[in-house]
Amino acid sequence: MLSVDFGWHAPSFPVDGSDPNSFLEQFEAHLQLIDGHMTSVWVDDHVHPWGNFMPRTTPATEVMTTLAHFAARYPNFDWGSLVLCQSYRNPALTAKMAASLQWLTGGRYIFGIGAGWLEEEYKAYNWQFPRPADRIRQLEETVEITKLLWTVSPASYEGRYYRIENAYCHPQPNPLPPVMIGGGGEQLTLRVVAKHADWWNMPGGTPELSAHKLGVLREHCAAVGRDFNEIRKTNSLSVIAIHESEAEASRQALESPYTRNRIALVGTPDQVASSLREYVDLGFDLFQVRMADFPHTDGMELFIREVMPRFAG
Repeated sequence: MLSVDFGWHAPSFPVDGSDPNSFLEQFEAHLQLIDGHMTSVWVDDHVHPWGNFMPRTTPATEVMTTLAHFAARYPNFDWGSLVLCQSYRNPALTAKMAASLQWLTGGRYIFGIGAGWLEEEYKAYNWQFPRPADRIRQLEETVEITKLLWTVSPASYEGRYYRIENAYCHPQPNPLPPVMIGGGGEQLTLRVVAKHADWWNMPGGTPELSAHKLGVLREHCAAVGRDFNEIRKTNSLSVIAIHESEAEASRQALESPYTRNRIALVGTPDQVASSLREYVDLGFDLFQVRMADFPHTDGMELFIREVMPRFAG
């Protein structure tokens, strides 16, 4: 069995009505709990709560400033964006911000990026929201610009959507951050993954769906001449509801805002470990996990104590 890493998929807003300072205390409590157990922390790129279960006035983090702040406070973790919406920031600025994070954290940033999807945010912040095919092509150009700025100086690029001219990005990151592309679109997104990604992030989904997407990715890799095994496979499982009592785990899953209309792993430690093993057997070796009972720590403590040791070594 693969040796498996676990990261915490941190919430970007409170789900219990907490004020901003209380939310930060909840965030810190979880970071202190997982320190020494999990290898990475992951933050969403959303500017306000999404879905229909929290008021839009709920406090919410911004991903890059949040990563910079907490990475300085917690040097034992790698820090990743899960994932940047490519069109929320100018591509060259995104590349510069990522390079700065890699420099300032001593090489602990993972450049997770995707095409973007939440139309409500685009409209609220006056970002253009083109059709999906265009957003994915913009994603590819953003990744190409980013890699160019990280390795060439000065850098110029003329694309269909974006351009740079004699642009500098110093210090250039060394080592280069892993480029993790998130998404499962079979015609375009997974082809971009095959061409450009060091890591791929599967945004949840059942083992059956994950196996299918891996097959599509393998086909794209063959088509572009890429070794499928070069790409690390990661999975941002939507949520885990775990308890010694299966009935209590099911109750958590039903009551948690995180599980509404989303895939969840639910059950006792044995059941959750068995479900995870299905993904590991497919080739996933990093999971970004979120607990249904946040801001409580019981679920995370049980997961660390009873589940994670089964996937070590």
